[in-house]
Amino acid sequence: MVNLRYNAGNILNPNVHKIGILALGSHLENHGPALPIDTDAKIASYIALQSSLESGAKFLGVIYPAHEIEEINHGVHFSLEELANNIIETLKSAKKFLAIEKVIIVNAHGGNIPLFLHLEEIENKAHIDIIMNNKIVENEGPHGGSGELSIGKILTILDEDEVANQTNLDEFGEVGLAMFESARKNDPGIEEGANEIENHGVYVDDTFGKQLLNLAINSVLLDVEKLLDY
Repeated sequence: MVNLRYNAGNILNPNVHKIGILALGSHLENHGPALPIDTDAKIASYIALQSSLESGAKFLGVIYPAHEIEEINHGVHFSLEELANNIIETLKSAKKFLAIEKVIIVNAHGGNIPLFLHLEEIENKAHIDIIMNNKIVENEGPHGGSGELSIGKILTILDEDEVANQTNLDEFGEVGLAMFESARKNDPGIEEGANEIENHGVYVDDTFGKQLLNLAINSVLLDVEKLLDY
C-alpha cells in the first residue's frame, strides 16, 4: 500500500484526515423571487467546503433530501426517517472509502432541526462520532430575509432586481414563513421572524453577509479542533 503523507499540505494536524465535513440544507423550497430554491444547500456547502479548505478536514459533499415540519409547505421535503437513512449511508461510505471517524454536519435549513433528536441513533448505526453545527440557522434570521439575502449577495446567487419584490407577501408568503399561520401560532421564533418581515421588510448588506458566513465558518473550525482533542 502507498505510504500516504498525512502531514503534507496546510493542515491543522495529520489527524484531521479522519474528520469529515458534510453539508445539509434543502434543495427544493421557495425563498421568494430573489433567491434560488436550493439556497440552503448552497449556503451549507459553501460553509462546509471553506471550513475543510482552512482546516484540512475532508469535504464530504452535500446531503440531497431535507425535512420540514408539517405546518410548513413551501417546497419538496422528506420524512425524518428518509433523511436519517440517507445520512447514515453517506457516513458509512465515508468511513469505508475515506477512513473517516468523526464528522461535522453543517446544517443551513431550519426544517432539519428535528433530526438532532435522532443524532445518537445515526452515530450508532454509522459508527461515527458526529457534531451537528447549526450556527448559520441560529444567526441568519427569517426565511428569505435580510440575512439570507445578504449571504446570497456574497455567494452571487442573489437576483438583486427582485429584492424589491421579496416582501410581496401576497405572492411570496414563504418569505419569513408569513403565510403559515399554524406554524406562527405554535412557534414563537417563527412568529417573531414573520413579524420582522411584515413590519421592517428586507435589505441587502454585503458586510452583514460576510459576517454571517465568517461566524459560521469559524464555528465549524472550532468544532474541528474539538474533534482533534478527543
